[in-house]
Amino acid sequence: MTKGKGETGMKIGISSYSYNSLVTDGSMSLPDVIDSVAEAGFDQIELVGITPPAGTDVIRYAETLRSRAIGKGIEISAYTVGADFLHPENGGPEDEVDRIKRCLDVAAALGAPKLRHDAAWGFSERQGNYREALDIISPHLLAVTEYAQSLGIKTMCENHGYFMQDSYRMERLVRKVNHPNFGLLVDIGNFLCADESPVSAVGRVAPYAFHVHAKDFLFKSGAEISPGDGWFPTRCGNHLRGTVLGHGIVPVSQCLQTLRTSGYDGDVSVEFEGLESPRFAAKAGLALLRRLLKDC
Repeated sequence: MTKGKGETGMKIGISSYSYNSLVTDGSMSLPDVIDSVAEAGFDQIELVGITPPAGTDVIRYAETLRSRAIGKGIEISAYTVGADFLHPENGGPEDEVDRIKRCLDVAAALGAPKLRHDAAWGFSERQGNYREALDIISPHLLAVTEYAQSLGIKTMCENHGYFMQDSYRMERLVRKVNHPNFGLLVDIGNFLCADESPVSAVGRVAPYAFHVHAKDFLFKSGAEISPGDGWFPTRCGNHLRGTVLGHGIVPVSQCLQTLRTSGYDGDVSVEFEGLESPRFAAKAGLALLRRLLKDC
């Protein structure tokens, strides 16, 4: 089957999160997802928070998934995990650094050249703003990326979670950490969650992009009531719902062209969060990216 690479050389992948509904209801396992992604014709898969079967070591499981992907002819482009260096779930920030270092060991076993982790989800109550958060978290992100560099892995944070989502906040985060091994996973759709124009936001952060998510949303004004299931509020009270790439309001083509103009020639992953069929969304997203990347 013809693979998904565009004429620009940019490789096309998909996040395993796109199949989350099928994995959650037991319809698919993660190895099944790898098989489906390969059959659809993608070049790559981005794996999100792998959980090994009971009694299986996570490193051994990662090696098994890597072998599965190699056998199917696709790459593992990145490993994605959650993190919070302001309010870690267990222990303090130094414990969070150690935990993410162990996640980097998993990424190495997967053969993933990039690891995406969160930065912070905000202060509890009114303890500070994002500028003060940068002073607290940046040394920890630096420690993580220095360890990652020793493994040959780049680290990156994504624009999501409201608190660290705006393009200017993400730019300041990268400049604060100030290390060539640390950059951004630029999700072209997620800027809408902070009520920011995707095109202008992408233009700001494109120089820092290590990886890109191609995502789309349906939109309803906050002047109307929420349509209900599947919809969530933006920071300013508008309503969004994930949808198939190209079916929503995100100017996908213009965002990709902006990235290419800035010199970005890296990987692009479809990330689907909608109510439609994940298998349909994957194939439709791949087809659209193939067409658009030929024009970039």
